Amino acid sequence: MKILLIEDSKFQRIANERALAKAGYGVIHAGDGEEGLRLARKNIPDLILLDMMLPKVSGLDVLRAVIVVSGLGQANEVKLMSEGAAAFVMKSEKSFENDSLLLIRTVESVLTHSKCMAATAAQ
Repeated sequence: MKILLIEDSKFQRIANERALAKAGYGVIHAGDGEEGLRLARKNIPDLILLDMMLPKVSGLDVLRAVIVVSGLGQANEVKLMSEGAAAFVMKSEKSFENDSLLLIRTVESVLTHSKCMAATAAQ
């Protein structure tokens, strides 16, 4: 599985990349929305993890079939899901380990759902 991680915070990007790699996922990363879109087109990832507050191209402009990883707050979850996000994961500045576990569970859930949808469509 190839995952594109679009996150402008270097610390958050490294933490998430390590957690995903440890869980067995291949990770490509981008530090802004413009680079993220370019890498998505070039690499065709299985899944995109997207921060919403990005330089160059905003997260809302990148948002399609992604898991939103954001500190914007749960009040924004409904709006982001209605904009097309596959899932929403709240960032926490206190517990990166718990964030990583939630991130991995959410990634696995979205990937499983995507596989089921693809299998149903193929029938």
